[in-house]
Amino acid sequence: MARYAYVNGRYVRHTDAVVHIEDRGYQFADGVYDVCEVARGFIVDQTRHLDRLGRSLSELRIDWPVHRNVLELVLREMVRRNRITDGMIYIQVTRGVAPRDHVFPHPSTRPSLVVTVKRLDPAIGEERAAEGIRVITVPENRWERVDIKSTGLLPNVLAKQKAKEFGASEAWFVDPDGTVKEGSSTNAWIVTWDGKLVTRPADSGILRGVTRTTLIELANKLGLEVEERPFTVEEAKAAKEAFITAATTIVMPVVEIDDEPVANGHPGTTALALRREFFDIAEKVSAC
Repeated sequence: MARYAYVNGRYVRHTDAVVHIEDRGYQFADGVYDVCEVARGFIVDQTRHLDRLGRSLSELRIDWPVHRNVLELVLREMVRRNRITDGMIYIQVTRGVAPRDHVFPHPSTRPSLVVTVKRLDPAIGEERAAEGIRVITVPENRWERVDIKSTGLLPNVLAKQKAKEFGASEAWFVDPDGTVKEGSSTNAWIVTWDGKLVTRPADSGILRGVTRTTLIELANKLGLEVEERPFTVEEAKAAKEAFITAATTIVMPVVEIDDEPVANGHPGTTALALRREFFDIAEKVSAC
């Protein structure tokens, strides 16, 4: 079955999708992106993802490429054309195509919009959650504005590659004081031995994950206490549980950090319960 992409107003075969060589996203990483989960035929937490996309655009002073309502229609059409029941939607907006120059191009330059989708097998995610994943830690070396979901992800790419080379699934960035920031593509959490969920505050220094925000709502609904505070690598290793969150992983238990087991080295009951309950509380927009 053919895959389709959306590129600047046109639905094209994925193999034929191209952007201009002077697109500023290609030359400067002058753009932003967001990723939505598709689960059981629904786009999950679409409102929050588009809210975050709008904030990222505003922070970089890039206009919306199309009206938000039009983009919502594009997302649904992409899911429909690609016959996706479970998967992810990738949205990328750049400042547009212009002769290479560091300063912003003329205000008439139109932002570029690309949307792609990818099919994912939920059974694979469930298998990974049942086993848990390994993470490694790496020194924080990114720019300060990681609250913007920018396409400038080279440090994240290098961290993820290092994790793979060590047989792990994720890398956690760590500040010089030993506190965990977040993963290369996820938010980081621990569960204390008295049952509190701990994650770093999202006011600065990390991306305000959409799944993270929805999970806090779920925890409150379930009567679980959430503490938004920094935690150290050593505290994470000594925790009752650890897990990561993202649109593509939902809640994924962490069973090992830097070759040291977390608790008994098996997925924790809290993380698995949150994973089971997540879809019930998340916003679901039908893609039909």
